[in-house]
Amino acid sequence: MTFETLTTAAETVFQAPVLLAILGGAVYGLFIGAIPGLTATMATALLVPLTFYLDPVPAIALIVSTTAMAITAGDIPGALLRIPGTPASAAYVDESYALTMKGKAETALSIGIFFSACGGLVGAIVLLITGPLLAKVALMFSSFEFFWLAMLGLMTSALVSSSQPARGFISLLIGLLIATVGLDVTSGQPRFTFGSIDLMGGVSFIPVMIGMFAFAEVLRGFSANASFPPAPDTSRARPFHGMGRLFARYPFSFVRGASLGSAVGALPGVGGDVAAWIAYGMSKRMSKTPEKFGTGHEEGLIEASTSNNAGLSSAWIPALVFGIPGDAVTAIAVGVLFMKGLNPGPRLFVENPSMPTAIIMTFFVANLLLFPIGYLAIKGARRVLSVPRGIIVPVVLACCILGSFAINNSTFDIGVMFVAGIVGYLLEENGFPIAPIILGLVLGPVLERNFIMSMQIANGNLLGFFDRPIAAILGIVVCTLLILPLIRAGWRAFGPPRTQPAFSIHTSDHEQERN
Repeated sequence: MTFETLTTAAETVFQAPVLLAILGGAVYGLFIGAIPGLTATMATALLVPLTFYLDPVPAIALIVSTTAMAITAGDIPGALLRIPGTPASAAYVDESYALTMKGKAETALSIGIFFSACGGLVGAIVLLITGPLLAKVALMFSSFEFFWLAMLGLMTSALVSSSQPARGFISLLIGLLIATVGLDVTSGQPRFTFGSIDLMGGVSFIPVMIGMFAFAEVLRGFSANASFPPAPDTSRARPFHGMGRLFARYPFSFVRGASLGSAVGALPGVGGDVAAWIAYGMSKRMSKTPEKFGTGHEEGLIEASTSNNAGLSSAWIPALVFGIPGDAVTAIAVGVLFMKGLNPGPRLFVENPSMPTAIIMTFFVANLLLFPIGYLAIKGARRVLSVPRGIIVPVVLACCILGSFAINNSTFDIGVMFVAGIVGYLLEENGFPIAPIILGLVLGPVLERNFIMSMQIANGNLLGFFDRPIAAILGIVVCTLLILPLIRAGWRAFGPPRTQPAFSIHTSDHEQERN
């Protein structure tokens, strides 16, 4: 990439139409992301008619800024009301809400926005410098690697979502079971639909997510032992205060989150949602204080938030370099580029290198804009906790109904939301985590589809899942995560009893004599 290409791209980006598109997309994405049930994909899809009247770079800039802000703003209702605004926010919603319950709502919001923006900037740098290289690696992934990657996300979620992994696995199996509802992947035969036409397309995870997190919280608000987050002092708002201290305390969490998000996001069909789940799980596994997770610990929030937007940026690597969408948002963007007469792929970098470079530069501007807009969002969002609970609960319930209905314009999804809320409330009251259920719904179809494809390729031989080098590495990691807890449990049950060293016994006796 030459200096002349960078200069031409910068001149294209720093024009009034492009900057206005980025600003408008950021404000629009803020409102969409903060409303539970309205996803970044939905926000992007609604912008497609508007892109007809825009030039290519402003059109893509509008999509980029909307997605970046919508994904980031999904942390706002998660931290304040325990309602994840986006599927990625569900990975760490319990952690951020626990931090709010400790009277640190401003810290929870600041971590979500500050480190998301920093992760997005890192992802943009990766996209600019190593995009072609990562895209080549991503193209090496087959159904075997995608199967193990989905398994890795499921395993880490089940292991870290609860102090008792068995309960996490049960929740995960519930999510996978719900994911099997609908038409069979291979035969097209209905499964578990009970003759209902509405279940033919499967159970949408958005109404389930809204029900289990939002409506369950409404039900919990009516219980006798309900606890609510304390209303912060709005007179002394200091957004982003202490972020430098947290950055210095957990530098490896930021590096791991940015690296994992950039690598996972570059895989076609994966995106930042899976990166957030894996990052939060790996953060707890590698933490020196894993017992603090789930109590409002900043470390897991930093890693998951960073990977969130880093994966969002790197998802454009296969889209721009090879024309293969990394997720639903980039699929829409690729369609817009084709509509504008620009075919994404290697020839675009050769024939018109300033165009993809200008698109990449919009990521920098959009993520930098997250800081001032996020600052204003924190100052306004924290006032939500000052509103009386009697007003918040009906508003939350209305958002639950509207968000569930807006997915497919179906009242059936509203019923799904209510049922999921009741089930989620009963499960949590009995100590079962909710997050693995949502992840099972999201990754269940991916897991099943890639497993069936892999079995067909390997002619039913399970050892075929370890034939390819990358698949073998991922498979060994997943099997290790699965076997280690069983080995530890067996060692504790049947291993030799622990004896206290003689030195410590004598020391203890000596101390007692001194006392």
